[in-house]
Amino acid sequence: ELNMRQVKIFLIGVLIFVLGNIPISFAQTETKNLQTVTLSVPTMTCPVCPITVKKALEKVPGVSKVNTDLKGKTVEIIYDPQKIIVKELIRVTTQAGYPSSELQ
Repeated sequence: ELNMRQVKIFLIGVLIFVLGNIPISFAQTETKNLQTVTLSVPTMTCPVCPITVKKALEKVPGVSKVNTDLKGKTVEIIYDPQKIIVKELIRVTTQAGYPSSELQ
């Protein structure tokens, strides 16, 4: 026959196991389908330009990370293709005042 102490210990063990595994499985499903695209943004000419482009792209659902390169006039975007497509990322930079195109 189980006493209350044994039941509590068992339930705490189960809870720790379940909670300990949730972030791991969640992180794996969130990152396994991400893709990277590099856009050419020829009108990025001043230090404020990359900041504007980055802020606009970071607001987009499905965008995980944005790296801008003022010298190369490019922006690298890590995104979830199930939530956003490259054509829409180009539209976002254009609406922010910086037309772009996909680098091949």
